[in-house]
Amino acid sequence: MRDDRERLKDILEAIERINRYAAGGPTAFEHNELIQNWVVSHIQIVGEAANHLSQKLRSQYAEVPWSKIYTQRARDDG
Repeated sequence: MRDDRERLKDILEAIERINRYAAGGPTAFEHNELIQNWVVSHIQIVGEAANHLSQKLRSQYAEVPWSKIYTQRARDDG
């Protein structure tokens, strides 16, 4: 079973990857479906990992909007 440390590492790696592909700015994002899918996929990874963090950790860091983060994993505006 994965622990909080591994899940937090997953979140950080996904954020780093999002930042790498978001570096092209909004225009690149709007015109490149591969970048869109890449970013959405990694947002889902962040949400899924956040959803499986322990309640103890989420309580320790109550200032983090955990519910907003993990509801992004299933978001579909299309």
